[in-house]
Amino acid sequence: MKAFIKSILGFTGKELSLNKGVLGITKAYYGCVKAQGRGTLHCHMLVWLHGALDLNEIKQHIMDAGDDAFQDRLLSFLNDAMSNYIPDVPMDSEPVMSDGFHTATARGQDTGILTDHLDQAMVDRDLQNLVVDCQVHKHTKTCYKYWHYPDPKVCQFDLDKANIQEELFFDYEKSELCLRCLDGLVNNFNETILHAVWCNMDIKFVGSGASAKAVLYYITDYITKSQLKTHVVYAALELSIKKLGEYDPNEDKITVRAKQLLQHCAYMMLSHQELSVQQVCSYLMDYEDHFKSYEFQGLYWTSYESYINSQDPSPEYDLVSDNEADKDDIAEHEDGHAVQDDDREDMVVNEEEVIVSINLQGELIA
Repeated sequence: MKAFIKSILGFTGKELSLNKGVLGITKAYYGCVKAQGRGTLHCHMLVWLHGALDLNEIKQHIMDAGDDAFQDRLLSFLNDAMSNYIPDVPMDSEPVMSDGFHTATARGQDTGILTDHLDQAMVDRDLQNLVVDCQVHKHTKTCYKYWHYPDPKVCQFDLDKANIQEELFFDYEKSELCLRCLDGLVNNFNETILHAVWCNMDIKFVGSGASAKAVLYYITDYITKSQLKTHVVYAALELSIKKLGEYDPNEDKITVRAKQLLQHCAYMMLSHQELSVQQVCSYLMDYEDHFKSYEFQGLYWTSYESYINSQDPSPEYDLVSDNEADKDDIAEHEDGHAVQDDDREDMVVNEEEVIVSINLQGELIA
């Protein structure tokens, strides 16, 4: 990945480099390493380009100013950066190493016998094999996981033979760019990047209306999803409670038992966490699980949310009123515990939150 960032994106890290990468001058990037269902590691990366305009500026140039030259340059850049077609190569062209094998498993030509002037026909044939083996989508049951009647079936990835758009253009009514699509079953790719990584890839332009919102929603949903399914978490919690055993008030202390319960729950959930061999090796080799061009300050959301709520109280919070705070210093909780007046602030929670504790009988209550 470091070689990809340096050689393909052209990002040096020290200062803005005038040496363009394949997409232009890279201003910043952030990549997150994830594992697929089969355990294969892959990277989702956002790349910011120097000089890129936001949607409002693009609208101003195209719609308000009527800058046809700018529109032509933008469309030319997008057509050059992204492709989605199977290259047409004559069958009688010179054979390459990837013929007859899955292209991702072929090592390519021996660099010791390559000349300074590559045979373009061989390069095109390699590219064709790469696209056919790595970029062409094949429908499976997963494609129709969220599909319900009636017919026709709709692929959840929005890949279909009928999705053809011959030319890239700007839709003035919707104020968004409509990208070119020459083959509805081919994922977007960049020719240079595809040649370099030698595996499947996808590339999207984030910069216009509904499509930008859809991409950002996908990224946010993907990187924040839990590794454990909800039913697996509950099953692990139930098993940890059973292993903890029954509560004996003569031998067990409530505080010690609470700590033991927390430890059992944490260990049980970790034991149900699935890790692939690739993930384990990556951690043992101390490889990065994310790549970033700059350092970022951590945002602790709960503290931030509490501060905002203290400045501007929200009706969604069940706040303790001043009248309740002026009552007796000691109140009796529902489970029989005495609650000090100083602890009342800890009882202020979100209506959607659930507090889990242990009663005097050693039972887990919510």
